[in-house]
Amino acid sequence: MIRDPDRRQTIWVFGYPDANLLDMSGPFQVFAAANHIVREFGLADLYSIDLVAKTAGALRSDQGLVLQATRDFTSDLAGLGSLIVCGGAGRRGALKDAETLAWLSRAVEAAERVGSVCTGAYLLAEIGALEGKATTTHWRWADDLQQRYRDIDLEPDAIFMRHGKFWSSAGVSAGMDMALAMVELDHGPELALAVARELVLFVKRPGGQSQFATQLRARRGRMGKIEDLQRWIANNIAADLSVPALAARAGMSPRTFARSFTREAGQTPARYVEAQRLEAARRWLEQSEDPVERIAIAAGFSSAEIMRRAFLRNLGVSPNAYRTRFRSTAGLADAV
Repeated sequence: MIRDPDRRQTIWVFGYPDANLLDMSGPFQVFAAANHIVREFGLADLYSIDLVAKTAGALRSDQGLVLQATRDFTSDLAGLGSLIVCGGAGRRGALKDAETLAWLSRAVEAAERVGSVCTGAYLLAEIGALEGKATTTHWRWADDLQQRYRDIDLEPDAIFMRHGKFWSSAGVSAGMDMALAMVELDHGPELALAVARELVLFVKRPGGQSQFATQLRARRGRMGKIEDLQRWIANNIAADLSVPALAARAGMSPRTFARSFTREAGQTPARYVEAQRLEAARRWLEQSEDPVERIAIAAGFSSAEIMRRAFLRNLGVSPNAYRTRFRSTAGLADAV
């Protein structure tokens, strides 16, 4: 059953030269799929969808594919339902363009709902629209966004967030997750499920962004002893890495070592060791067929259950679920 089938909404996806292709086309596809499905029931389109840019016409994406903007900054903002602000390499130029920022401020004010995809959050933050609001972005840019705009409430692990009329999503494909949630809010879970099936998407993607991140957040120590110890930990991940054992190796008392390590690495020794072990386990899960129990011991966890808890706590998914999603595809063709 489609909720509010007579409701119509205008959707503008805002792009600019060198905006990310999927940031623009992904949400567009979700709303277009909703229209396609309701047509099969003899209903009129629920969404009027346009790509808007500074000038109408050809718009080159960051990936080289050229799209067609059907709206521009002279288009009437009255009745604007949702504005989706895309990210991409071109955001740097857009952030410096006074006309773009002025138009965006007006459009944000006029729209009933505003969403950002990936680094599109930078543009909304630049005009002050995200001050005090829960926001997310691509995990690779989360730290930089928070440092530049300290007045936003950043949630770096979220796939998408909603704070009042403002929505934000993580990188690239997560814009489709956000758009799907908008469809569910507008017209109910049955239509959202139908769209998800049509596009082969999760209605709600399991886990958060942490499962996709590949860079450890810990800093390298600047003190010789701490930096050397970090290298040793990486090469001896299954060893005794308790604070007393590490302190002895560094030639410090446990208390002095814990303070020094936390100051240099930006996290406690225990958190650092767990992050290193998780990274090692992730590589083995991606690249090997070894049983989870064997990987847990090799990565320094005392049991597969302890590793499972660490995965759930930090990545939001179990080791088996992680392996299913991220295992190397090498050799799959031979297995078919």
